[in-house]
Amino acid sequence: MASKVVVGFDGSEASREAVHWAVGEALARDADLVILAAMTVPMSASPMSFGVLSPNAIDDMIARVGGHVEEEAAALVAANPGLVASGKAVLGGASGALVEASEDADLVVIGSRGMGGFKGLLLGSVGVQVAEHAKCPAVVVRGAAASDAARVIVGIDGSELSLAAAAFAMETASRRGWPVLAIHAWDVPAYDALASPVGPSEVELDNLLESERIATSQSLAGLRERFPEVDLTVEVTKGPAQRILLEAAAGAALLVVGTRGRGEFRGALLGSVSQAVLHRAELPVAVVGGGL
Repeated sequence: MASKVVVGFDGSEASREAVHWAVGEALARDADLVILAAMTVPMSASPMSFGVLSPNAIDDMIARVGGHVEEEAAALVAANPGLVASGKAVLGGASGALVEASEDADLVVIGSRGMGGFKGLLLGSVGVQVAEHAKCPAVVVRGAAASDAARVIVGIDGSELSLAAAAFAMETASRRGWPVLAIHAWDVPAYDALASPVGPSEVELDNLLESERIATSQSLAGLRERFPEVDLTVEVTKGPAQRILLEAAAGAALLVVGTRGRGEFRGALLGSVSQAVLHRAELPVAVVGGGL
């Protein structure tokens, strides 16, 4: 099966940024690009009637939007030699359409906020839902990276999903010839006040730091062997993961996180770290593991 990148499009500036990013990724992957426009049925109001549009009117609307998206795809093909792109319009909510499309895609891409988003909302509901439920890695384009950006940042903590995120980061970097900075942010373990009312036992921070470094290095050993061409740097840092990742991502081309870390509740589809970077990062953010 040919590789496929799906990108959501609704005519907004954010979705155009997402399409631009998706074009570059499709070319790097030698993948087909599908530009997907999802529509809900508007209400029809007139002095004589009030209700949903007729079936013929709905078909006409889908055909009209589909033609527009096909024109967008044709323009991109003309401007980008080697690109294979098509446009498609579907009836339904954007979140559901993109999640369904992710089932046979290698990557799904979406802008940070579409035409239906509140102006003050940094990340629209569609972006959150797609990141949570996509069956393949999802990229939320939170703004264009600098033209000279050429590094991938990935957050790791030893969990299954963070290792999947690291693999995605290494694959992406390998295609582009970029280096990868893998960051493991850790903190002193909390203690149970009831079990230890006199306070926590003394912690040797140097020992903890060394054990975190060893564990991190061991967890990435397989990826180093799989992608020997990628310049991988590992940084183990004490502090809150959200802040450290966002600071490190300044000037990077892509930030990659898993949907949840090892400290997150299993039922939480998006963990605190992935939520934070999705809402605050100023570059494309890839979220890996939503469908696992």
